[in-house]
Amino acid sequence: GAWIGAGTVIGRACRIGANARLHPNVTLLDDCEIGERTIIHSGTVIGADGFGFAPRKPSGWQKIAQLGGVVIGNDVEIGANCCIDRGALDDTVIEDGCKLDNLIQVAHNVRIGEDTAIAACAGIAGSAVIGKRVQIGGASGIAGHITVCDDAIISTMTLISRSVTRPGFYSGIFPSMENAQWERAAAIVRHLPELRKRVRQLERQLAAGEPRDAAATRAGPASAGNRAEDRE
Repeated sequence: GAWIGAGTVIGRACRIGANARLHPNVTLLDDCEIGERTIIHSGTVIGADGFGFAPRKPSGWQKIAQLGGVVIGNDVEIGANCCIDRGALDDTVIEDGCKLDNLIQVAHNVRIGEDTAIAACAGIAGSAVIGKRVQIGGASGIAGHITVCDDAIISTMTLISRSVTRPGFYSGIFPSMENAQWERAAAIVRHLPELRKRVRQLERQLAAGEPRDAAATRAGPASAGNRAEDRE
């Protein structure tokens, strides 16, 4: 049978598989299913309401009932103090063999494919679909309603805001540096669309055979913002 630690709460209509282990102070709310040999560490809450609210006029929020459950497969391990929310209509699903570190948020209607591993402090927003054998680094964020394909690897602290359709190693980290240097780099990033436009104009003019100096003159002087950056 399953092993249930002290202080663990199990709601109505839950199913817990053979040889599952729920450590002390796990909360398993109504209509949740835990597979065989699955381990859930202390403080984790499974089946809390998903974050579903609709705006009301002129102000305020209307709670949307969360009617789904949570289904967790066989041989899954979930670390301490994770939150796995129930689905709005369909179930939130974590398939067989997944490994979740501590302090992970899995929002409503998420589906995580088998043998996926997720490091601490990652967050997966509602209705995202994570493929099989995906590796998600710590403190990464997955936006809602997107898909991450099988065998993708996501680096630490990366934000995935669009679907990942090809396996590979994905990073989206702004590197740390001294604050003054970071502020200069951020100022340049803000002007990238303008710089891109100027470079394209220069390329067209050079392709047309204009001398480089003439092309640069026709591209116009740098903006005040860019001149300020040059002085820095």
